[in-house]
Amino acid sequence: MTSRVKFSNDLNTLIDEVIDMGRKVYSRLDGVTNCLSIDDMNTARKIVYDDSFINELEYRINTRAITMITAESPVATDLRVIIASIKTAMELERISDNISNIAEVRKRIKIENDNLLLRLYTMERLAVLMMNDIYTAFREKDMELCLEILDRDEDIDRLFVQISTSDILEESDLFVSGQCQLCAKYLERIGDHIKNIAEHVYFINTGERFEVR
Repeated sequence: MTSRVKFSNDLNTLIDEVIDMGRKVYSRLDGVTNCLSIDDMNTARKIVYDDSFINELEYRINTRAITMITAESPVATDLRVIIASIKTAMELERISDNISNIAEVRKRIKIENDNLLLRLYTMERLAVLMMNDIYTAFREKDMELCLEILDRDEDIDRLFVQISTSDILEESDLFVSGQCQLCAKYLERIGDHIKNIAEHVYFINTGERFEVR
């Protein structure tokens, strides 16, 4: 096997590992807000526990990427993919951290406000759809979809502002109110990290950094 063939195989493996990490984070995100209102806290505990597996995947991806850079001196196009893979893995790890943070809130309180739960669930669904479409944009090299995903983060931001500045919380207990706002903030951060991943996909395919239009 020539060094170039080996490098190409390693690069494909790296991409596959990032995609696999994305699928696992997607699975953790899909339905995470349901744990906030159920009586059984075991779901929340499992969500927190499973974050360790995501951390291990990020470490594995970073190790492979650094080895490829130091051993192969990749050309510009390949180096772009490797660097974007490292950055994407970092964003996925941070998404996973925020998912765990939402579950940690459930370990402290149970949310029973239906209006708030609906908005938190809507933020989650928007983020889930963004993640699903990022994979499609990457697979099909669809940069128009990529740009659309970048714009969609604003919908999550608007819901966060709505929760933070309205009387949706309807809570006299300041601790409970603060925990509810934390959930919204974690979801807003998840949206930001997904947006960053879309920017990395854009960079891989165009060689250009995304500039706000």
